[in-house]
Amino acid sequence: MSQQHRNHDVEAGGNRSGEDEDSSSSVFEITRTKHASVERLRRWRQAALVLNASRRFRYTLDLKKEEEKKKTLGKIRAHAQAIRAAFLFKESLPLENGIVPPKPTSAGEFSIGQEELASISRDHNFTALQQHGGVKGLGNLLKTSLEKGIPGNDDDLLKRKNAYGSNTYPKKKPRSFWRFLWEACQDLTLIILMVAAVASLALGIKTEGIKEGWYDGGSIAFAVLLVIVVTAISDYRQSLQFQNLNEEKRNIQIEVIRGGRRVEVSIYDLVVGDVIPLNIGDQVPADGVLIIGHSLSIDESSMTGESKIVRKDSKEPFLMSGCKVADGNGIMLVTSVGINTEWGLLMASISEDTGEETPLQVRLNGVATFIGVVGLSVAFLVLVVLLVRYFTGHTTNADGTPQFKAGTTKFGKAIDGAIKIVTIAVTIVVVAVPEGLPLAVTLTLAYSMRKMMADKALVRRLSACETMGSATTICSDKTGTLTLNQMAVVEAYACLKKVNSSDGKPDLSPMVSSLIIEGVAQNTTGNVYVPETGGDVEVTGSPTEKAILQWALKLGMNFEAARSQSSILHVFPFNSEKKRGGVAVKLPNSEVHIHWKGAAEIVLASCTRYIDANDQLAAMDNDKRMFFRKCIEDMAAGSLRCVAIAYLPYEENVPTDEQQLADWALPEDELVLLAIVGIKDPCRPGVGDAVRLCQKAGVKVRMVTGDNVQTAKAIALECGILSSDSELSEPTLIEGKAFRELSDRQREDVAEKISVMGRSSPNDKLLLVQALRRRGHVVAVTGDGTNDAPALHEADIGLAMGIQGTEVAKESSDIIILDDNFASVVKVVRWGRSVYANIQKFIQFQLTVNVAALIINVVAAISSGEVPLNAVQLLWVNLIMDTLGALALATEPPTDHLMDRRPVGRREPLITNIMWRNLLIQAIYQVTVLLILNFRGTSILNLKHDSSDHATKLKNTLIFNTFVLCQIFNEFNARKPDEFNIFKGITKNYLFMGIIAVTLVLQILIIEFLGKFTTTVRLNWKYWVISVVIAFISWPLAVIGKLIPVPETPLHKFFTRSPPFKFFTRIFCQQRQSAEVSQ
Repeated sequence: MSQQHRNHDVEAGGNRSGEDEDSSSSVFEITRTKHASVERLRRWRQAALVLNASRRFRYTLDLKKEEEKKKTLGKIRAHAQAIRAAFLFKESLPLENGIVPPKPTSAGEFSIGQEELASISRDHNFTALQQHGGVKGLGNLLKTSLEKGIPGNDDDLLKRKNAYGSNTYPKKKPRSFWRFLWEACQDLTLIILMVAAVASLALGIKTEGIKEGWYDGGSIAFAVLLVIVVTAISDYRQSLQFQNLNEEKRNIQIEVIRGGRRVEVSIYDLVVGDVIPLNIGDQVPADGVLIIGHSLSIDESSMTGESKIVRKDSKEPFLMSGCKVADGNGIMLVTSVGINTEWGLLMASISEDTGEETPLQVRLNGVATFIGVVGLSVAFLVLVVLLVRYFTGHTTNADGTPQFKAGTTKFGKAIDGAIKIVTIAVTIVVVAVPEGLPLAVTLTLAYSMRKMMADKALVRRLSACETMGSATTICSDKTGTLTLNQMAVVEAYACLKKVNSSDGKPDLSPMVSSLIIEGVAQNTTGNVYVPETGGDVEVTGSPTEKAILQWALKLGMNFEAARSQSSILHVFPFNSEKKRGGVAVKLPNSEVHIHWKGAAEIVLASCTRYIDANDQLAAMDNDKRMFFRKCIEDMAAGSLRCVAIAYLPYEENVPTDEQQLADWALPEDELVLLAIVGIKDPCRPGVGDAVRLCQKAGVKVRMVTGDNVQTAKAIALECGILSSDSELSEPTLIEGKAFRELSDRQREDVAEKISVMGRSSPNDKLLLVQALRRRGHVVAVTGDGTNDAPALHEADIGLAMGIQGTEVAKESSDIIILDDNFASVVKVVRWGRSVYANIQKFIQFQLTVNVAALIINVVAAISSGEVPLNAVQLLWVNLIMDTLGALALATEPPTDHLMDRRPVGRREPLITNIMWRNLLIQAIYQVTVLLILNFRGTSILNLKHDSSDHATKLKNTLIFNTFVLCQIFNEFNARKPDEFNIFKGITKNYLFMGIIAVTLVLQILIIEFLGKFTTTVRLNWKYWVISVVIAFISWPLAVIGKLIPVPETPLHKFFTRSPPFKFFTRIFCQQRQSAEVSQ
């Protein structure tokens, strides 16, 4: 795509955050619902032509409920804060008789009851906690080891659940099938048809007797009930799929310590007494008390409503469920779960509305509204023409006599005739207003989301699923997404030499080994579990931590012993901005060591000394520094991640006060370099193919990583993001710092050219996303860390990692990639394009039916006063077109052909020139053939010798049968709008084949056995052959049609460029602006 075209590509929707959408000429043009205002969403709802609001808006955001939800949240938060304030006030009052320890209430085998335990954490009652002996005392009462956690066997878990409840909260009952049935009944046209059916039934029985008189009214009533039941079943199945997906979203996996080992369990399986490690980005899964914390800061905005970060320590140890870890790490003891927590109470009090409109859904409401207005106009015209013809005596019976004679025809007979005319007009409205068109988006999204789960992608926001089809660029992390995340130390340098391994053990002196072991054991968020019964050692933590811990084990590290030989004074958790983490430890001889670990070149820059081969401290002169830099460059060129380990013997006074210690900034200069390790993280198999597929599909893949630029370049070459002949310099290859220092305008220019960004911070990723969006790109971004949240939120599609991603990153994302694999990201692109393509197939199919049915009935009504397709027949056609058609075409699986196209522009016309060509050819063919049959059918079929009544019925039956078969054959054409082979992959789509078979069988039953209901007669094999041949011709006709070239300029632009259109648009915009000003 040329640069000039990109700058003016309105269809890519490149506005920064959706601010220019309000100036869009159409209320149905919302290219990005992710940040759309409530007023914007309300406006399109008011503009839509809707026959059944409860069904049409079922899966959109309930604006009223959203306001109620905010009020409820506010009340619960205010209530909780009031209770807490009362307890704080009570605690501040002087006690007259000193502290009297409370007598704990028991709960089964445990010495403290649920109510007392919950009140301590819920009310932040520090005094009560102290009275029970602090956290250690609580642990004893709950039979929990603060180091090893609960035993975790089935009996113990059952006892705890019985005593304190499970970590679930009561959910509101999902809608029953009867609710869906009731909502399907609320369609205005169906209500009118039911009233008409009842009136027709009463009049028919009165005039013709019950034996013959109930058919007209009864058949309409039965057809309406069939439409209602099939619609309700389809909607109910969709709702069940959404329920299952929502359950998956809520089922978070939590790491807990049970029996001394770290294991992952479902958040629903947490119990009171569990010991949980907390790291930056985690969600606090239950109410609890802090056991130990290092610079632990909690974001309590989800509970308090205030965006305030609260520091947690021994004086402020209470942790609330639902809050997020903003910084630091710690270990907590669970004291309350489920409904006994504030979060559980809050979640049980509000109904979770997962509704959300998607841009395509909004646009289809616009299409449906336009078609509906045309349909209503046509139906009204038919109604007027038929009523005028009827009451003026121009509508005749089969024998040529007028159906109505003024002063002669009985009142009941006249009313019955009028009711039949009204019924036909209303049925035309049912067919003409495509109520199922916007709902087809929900259907195809529900289907796609279920299938995407199998492709390891969990969709959190509906709109992301379709927006992914428009993605023009993917900004991907390196570690774990493009690589396997299976890390191992394969190279190391220390004491100014390469470390060799003898018998698997790195060859280092005891002194250097002991310092490295001390630093690695204490400066880690990982863990090493050695089973008491023997067996393999279990190493847990992030992949980088695991790799370094496993290397230290080879050095001879005993993890538990190393941690017990020194005590931690203060921790500086790893920070993605500074790209390093540190810890201060106190040895038994009162010496203090400060250990640092992080990005090799950054830590090396802070080192002024190193330990030489003789275990002596030596100054780091330029030559030595250049040696280590060369080592880093060589390892990075071999695609190794380089990590430096350094320490500092601290001889100054260490703060003793807890607050001062918490605020202590660890010294990070004049360090002693211990070692530099190279960690291998191989490329994922198949990632090269996935990158090439993206590039072929017009989606540029950019790597954004915190790693060294040389490491990033090596991996980018390996997986195909960079080609060997690419310009391997700025701006194709750029450092985060260099990009950060550019002006906004320069960033926009450079962003287009960037393929790899190394040593980037999360803020650099955000700046890149903003620059690309301003250039008109639709941006997808992957992220796993807490600091990635702003970029994930800002991007058009935020993709969080399911394995390594933090809860904060997942909550800011739109889609979670469950296996952290880039190939799964590409599958999401395919599904996104599939959603759009399937909707287009359905539109083409439905509009063909709409146009043909309307023209046939209108022309016949105006010319002869009779319609060949009656109310019951049109309802059957509507069922084929709306519900069954949507099921068949909206659930087509994605094909490789979708990745041969460019990304779908978000403002591209929904009905392309190819679709217009296809549907007009089919509609013109159907209308021509069926109108010839309608006006010349009697002579063509040689029915002159039959009675006029039978001849008319046979002719109309043939028209009805041929029309339905044409739709069945045309459904195959709609599968492949731009391909010649319409049968490709059809055997894999069992649902499509099943629906075609069911439709065909039902059509045969209707014609051959239900003639009384549909006013048809049986057809012999000759007429069936005629119907099939006419319908079959639509296949070769479609092939011939695809040979006709179409202009690239969208059809609607020919009209919008015309002076009359511009004139009316200008008047409309002026009126709208004046109306908004007056409001």
